[in-house]
Amino acid sequence: MKYDFDRLIDRRGTASYKWDQSEKLFGREDILPLWVADMDFEPPQEVVEAIKKRAELGIYGYTFRPDSYFEAVSGWLSRRHGWNVRHEWITSSPGVVPALSMIVLANTEPGDRVILQSPVYYPFYDVIKMNGRVVEDNPLILEDGRYSIDFDLLERQAQEGAKLLLLCSPHNPGGRVWTRAELERIGDICLKHGVLVVADEIHHDLVFRGHHHTPFASISDAFAQISFTCIAPSKTFNLAGLQTASVIIPNDELRTKYNYLLKTLSLHMESYFGLTAVESSYNYGEEWLEQLMDYLEGNLNTLIRFIQSELPQIKVIKPEGTYMVWMDCSAISADPRQLKKLMFEQAGVAFSEGSVFGKQGAGFLRVNLACPRSILEAALERFAASVRQAAAAD
Repeated sequence: MKYDFDRLIDRRGTASYKWDQSEKLFGREDILPLWVADMDFEPPQEVVEAIKKRAELGIYGYTFRPDSYFEAVSGWLSRRHGWNVRHEWITSSPGVVPALSMIVLANTEPGDRVILQSPVYYPFYDVIKMNGRVVEDNPLILEDGRYSIDFDLLERQAQEGAKLLLLCSPHNPGGRVWTRAELERIGDICLKHGVLVVADEIHHDLVFRGHHHTPFASISDAFAQISFTCIAPSKTFNLAGLQTASVIIPNDELRTKYNYLLKTLSLHMESYFGLTAVESSYNYGEEWLEQLMDYLEGNLNTLIRFIQSELPQIKVIKPEGTYMVWMDCSAISADPRQLKKLMFEQAGVAFSEGSVFGKQGAGFLRVNLACPRSILEAALERFAASVRQAAAAD
């Protein structure tokens, strides 16, 4: 490999949300954190060098999005996902979650129902509830280690007046990369009943071999006209701290409403370094991404082998995409408090506890694979030792 993903980078003392809050969040400093979705890898060297060069200019003023920004975003979507996006469809946000919140605000009224599909990325609940809207849950169905969509329930919810669907694609934490046929069925239902589809596709580049991500809006012009697609280089290239995302809105009226709110909140200008991050990663990051996916697949296989050998009572929901692994630990305990105690107090590891993703997540843990393999192995060893110790004490 050209890139060394085994290299250990000490992130402590850098105001890292992941590494510098262990005592505050988990009660001890020596936690191995495999929870929040950022990586412990350096981004492509071309990105690092471009940001350094930008920093050396020495004046960090207000920044707009030049043509090169739109060319980088549309070029990436065309090359990687076969989706030809017009430059005028592309607008922006400081992040995908702020975009979700603005879309909810701009397109619904207080008390309106917004569909999500639990267990799901927990800020989905926040952008609905904290904006005074109502969560309409369309729980995913788990069968034979794989999630599917309850289309009959989705149809009833759409028919009964839900205004928006927040679609997590690929799905976090369940790891599904929705097939074209599944997306077509979602689109047909939403088109029929006037439901707008807000596709959080931030994990769209992180898809394992044998699977293919289809942008929802790329399927048909009709679907594009009811859609918002939210993407960012932050997950793909580990750039979350640079606060930049793109929102693709083909419908002129919907885009005008979104941009009006964006300007109302004075969020319409680009981050000085975010601009450089977008352009350099999308223009030069493909080789790095290919090697990253090979490494992540190796980490995934390492985890699966370890669980099968050392903790066979745990059921791994093998992901088709994302760098998160969703594990059913209910045979150990279905009580979130017990799993937290086992992780934080006894094992000294932090995976994400599953109930924050919805009530169906109780008894599950989410593991972040995007770290050097030695850290993953150490965390798994710690966790397994604590599980054995707890079992022996019983």
